[in-house]
Order: sequence, then C-alpha cells, then structure tokens
Amino acid sequence: MLRARILLIEDNEQNRYLAQFLLERRGHEVIPAATGPIGLELAVRVQPDLILLDIQLPCMDGYDVARALKADPRSRSVPIIAVTSYAMPGDREKCAEAGAEGYLEKPIHPETFVDEIERHLRSPPRQDDP
Repeated sequence: MLRARILLIEDNEQNRYLAQFLLERRGHEVIPAATGPIGLELAVRVQPDLILLDIQLPCMDGYDVARALKADPRSRSVPIIAVTSYAMPGDREKCAEAGAEGYLEKPIHPETFVDEIERHLRSPPRQDDP
C-alpha cells in the first residue's frame, strides 16, 4: 500500500484525533505534535513527506512554526498545509507568506479531507514493507 509520513502539528486533541484517524485509515503514517516546538523537533527527526500545521497554537503560533521550518535546510523542502479556523480575508495570504503551500479551513470535512491532503504530496509516497 502507498503511504506518506505526515507530521500533524495540532494542539486540540479532538482535531488531532480526527485528522489522524482519517489519514491512518487511508494508510498514511501520522506523527502527532501538540505544540510548535515539538513539531519543529519532530520535523527534523522523522523527515515527514508533508506537514499539517494548525495556526492557532500555544507558545509559538503556526506562522512562526512555518517560518522556522522554511528557514531550516533540513525541513525547507517539506510542503506545509495550514489547517486553520482563520478564514478572514487575507488569512490564506498570510499563511502563504509564512511558508505554507496549502490552506484548509476548519472544521475539516471528513469526506474530502484526505483527498485534499493527498493532492499536496510532492514526493512519491513511501512503500510499506512486505
């Protein structure tokens, strides 16, 4: 089965559970992180294919996390999708300026969420071991 390694940086436990459940059901490996600093450390350690990034995070907001990921040569090339409840005019542009290649509004739609995420995968997904 084809799969991707996805780093999910989300502080809300229910949102993290739903996204992880949907992605894992489709065969993807999900590495959860509840804060920006943990997400930054994991991005370097686990080498994800894609990062899903909440913007409203405690301590360090998602904009700062995205900028830090894009400033680090070890994580610069990993696509970032902002998943946020920020849906005001200019929010999508602000996410893009911080380094996010994609933008999804919350609440996520379980029927279409994984399809939307998979469209952003750049590198070939990983092959499961036999």
